[in-house]
Amino acid sequence: MDTYSILREFADSWVLLAMICFFIAVIIWAFLPSQRGARHDASLIPFDNDVINNDCSENCETCKCKAILSNFQEETND
Repeated sequence: MDTYSILREFADSWVLLAMICFFIAVIIWAFLPSQRGARHDASLIPFDNDVINNDCSENCETCKCKAILSNFQEETND
């Protein structure tokens, strides 16, 4: 048997099995309860640049929250 055939047979069997085991291990690791914080942080990435102040009453003239809200409403109405 030549070297190519030996390596091809090894890749078709054991390397494939190792890759499948690695894939399953990564999926299990990703959904462990200890990774809940990381998943939550990753889910909030699209909202990182949003400026939201829950203490704002939106009554002042220079209120950033009021400006953001009015811009959002104008964009949704277009």
